[in-house]
Amino acid sequence: MQLQTTNSPFSQEQIELLNKLLPTLTATQKSWISGYLAATANTVLSEAATTVPAELNAPSEAAQENKEVTVLYGSQTGNSQQLAEEISRKLEDKAYHVTLASMHTYKPKNIKDVTNLLLIVSTHGEGEPPDNAIAFHEFLLGRKAPKLADLHFSVLALGDSSYEFFCQTGKELDQRLEELGGTRLYPRVDCDIDFDEDAAEWMAGVVAGLEKATGKSSSASSTALLSPDATATAYSRTNPYQAEILENINLNGRGSNKETRHLELSLEGSGFTFEPGDSVGIFPENDSELADQLIAEMGWNGDESVPIGKQGDVLPLREALIRHFEITVLTKPLLEKASLLSKNNALKELVATGNEQQLRAYLEGRDILDLVRDFAPWEGTAGDFTAILRKIPPRLYSIASSYRANEDEVHLTVGAVRYDAHGRKRAGVCSVQCAERKAPGETLPIFIQRNPNFRLPENGSTPILMVGPGTGVAPFRAFLEEREETGAEGPAWLFFGDQHFSTDFLYQTDWQRWMKEGVLTKMDVAFSRDQDEKVYVQHKMLEKADEVFQWLEDGAVLYICGDEKQMAKDVHKTLVSIIAQQGNRSEEEAEAYLSHLQQNNRYQRDVY
Repeated sequence: MQLQTTNSPFSQEQIELLNKLLPTLTATQKSWISGYLAATANTVLSEAATTVPAELNAPSEAAQENKEVTVLYGSQTGNSQQLAEEISRKLEDKAYHVTLASMHTYKPKNIKDVTNLLLIVSTHGEGEPPDNAIAFHEFLLGRKAPKLADLHFSVLALGDSSYEFFCQTGKELDQRLEELGGTRLYPRVDCDIDFDEDAAEWMAGVVAGLEKATGKSSSASSTALLSPDATATAYSRTNPYQAEILENINLNGRGSNKETRHLELSLEGSGFTFEPGDSVGIFPENDSELADQLIAEMGWNGDESVPIGKQGDVLPLREALIRHFEITVLTKPLLEKASLLSKNNALKELVATGNEQQLRAYLEGRDILDLVRDFAPWEGTAGDFTAILRKIPPRLYSIASSYRANEDEVHLTVGAVRYDAHGRKRAGVCSVQCAERKAPGETLPIFIQRNPNFRLPENGSTPILMVGPGTGVAPFRAFLEEREETGAEGPAWLFFGDQHFSTDFLYQTDWQRWMKEGVLTKMDVAFSRDQDEKVYVQHKMLEKADEVFQWLEDGAVLYICGDEKQMAKDVHKTLVSIIAQQGNRSEEEAEAYLSHLQQNNRYQRDVY
C-alpha cells in the first residue's frame, strides 16, 4: 500500500518516509498513532517526544475492557480459522484489542474473564465438534463451566445442510453461553457450505453490536491515509484463479474399477503459496446435459434471466444451472422450501411428518431432476425455483505436491465418482468434470485452502506415521516431497490401501524411489480385493501393533487422511485396540492416550 501523492500535504521526502514506515506497523501501533495525533493536534512532534499524555496511556478501565475482544475458532479444514482471522483484522483496524486463538490452545477456564467473545466453529461429521474444539466444547457444556453474567458474545456456525445435525456445534455453544448468563452482541448465524455472504453479514452485525456496547463508533486506523489496498484484487476463494491444466493423467491401470486422476495445475502469476497439508478448492460446473434435462422437464426457457446471489446479479437460466446453482445434491432445507412450490401433497406430507429416517432415505443418491419428476406438478417461475437453490460450493482436494519442489505448480489426486442410483447413472460434479471434460491447456477456477491443523512437525527428526488409503494418500506425497527437499532425517512410515495391486497402486514409483533413498522408511500396503478375505489398512496396522505403539511412544506424529464415515472410524478403533493391548491400558485409558496426542498435535486428521 502506498500513500497517494495527488493533493498530498506532504513533501516527497515525507511521503517516502511514511511509505517505508506504514507497511511495517501492526494494527495496535496504527491505533496508537491515530490516538496520539488526535490528542496532540496543533502541536509539533519533535524527536524528543518519546512519551504519551497520561490520559492516553491510562484510558478508563471500563472503556479498555469494552475494547478487548476474544475471537476463538474451531476448525477442521481451515474455514473457521480463515474467518476468525478476517474478523480479527477488521476489529484491529477499528482499534479493538483482539485476542485470537484456536479453541485447541485456549484455556477454557479463562473465559470467565472475557467481556466480548466471538466464536467461529464448524460442525464435523454427525453433529460433532471439529478435532481442535473437542476439549473446549466439553468444558463449556460440562459442570465446571463458570457463570458468565458479564459476557457479551456472538457465534458464527459453519456446517453443511445436507447433514441432519446442521451447525450443531455452533448451536450448542450459542445456547450454552446464553444459559451461563451471557448476552448476545448479535444473533447466531448458521452458514451452509457457501458461507461467504452470510459470514460477511455476521461480521458487519458483530462490529455494529460492539460499537453499540462501547457507546460510540471505533476510530478508524491510519490505513485510511493510504491508497486503495493493492491486495484487493489478489486471488482467493471469492476471486478464484484460472489455473491452466498442465497434466491430467489416469493413475489406475487398465481393468481397474476406479479412475483416479493426477492433475498438475500451473500457479504461475497467481501469487499462491502453500504448505503440505493444505488443499485446493475448485469451483466446478454441473454437467450441461443434466441442466438441459432439468429445463426440459420443467418446460423452462434456458435463455430466461434469473437472479443469482444477493447483489441483484442475473444470468441466463441454463448458464446459471451449469455454473452457479447446486443441482446434484438434495437437502432437508431444500425439500422444505420446495414443498411450498409443489402442488403434490406427497412432498408436503414427507416434509410435515418430520420422520428423519424417511427423509434421509429419500435424499440419499437423488438430485434436483429426481425431485421435480417425483413431486410434479409445480407452480411459480423458473426464478421462483432457482431462488430456493444454494450456490454450488467449491470442492476441496488435498494437495499432493510440495511448493518447494514445484514452485509454480500444484498437484491434485482426484478420484472420479460414478455410480447408479434410483434407475439413473450418477457422477461426481467436480471429479467427473476433471476426468471427462477438462484437458491440458484448459483452466479450472481455484483457490488455496490453508489447513494449519494438518502439518508436518517443525523438527525434521520427528518420526511421522501416515495412514492414507486411496486418494487419502495425496497429502503424504506432498509430505515426502517436502521432507526430501528440506533434508528431514526423521523416519517415515506409510500405510496405503486400495483394491488391486496391479491396477490401483497409486504413485507406486514415487514410494519405491523414496524407499530406496531413505525418505520413506517403511511402507505397508493393503489391497482389499486381491484375496478372498478383504484386507484394509487397519488390518495391516494390527499386524504391526507392537511397532506402531513403539513409534507413538517414541514421539511419532500420526496422520490420518481419507474417508471419515468408515475408514477413519475403523482406524481410530484399531488405534484404541493397539494402545490398550500394547500399553496394558483399559479402553478408556487408550482413548485418553489418543486424546492427549490430539491435544499435542500428534494425532492429526484430514477426513471427509
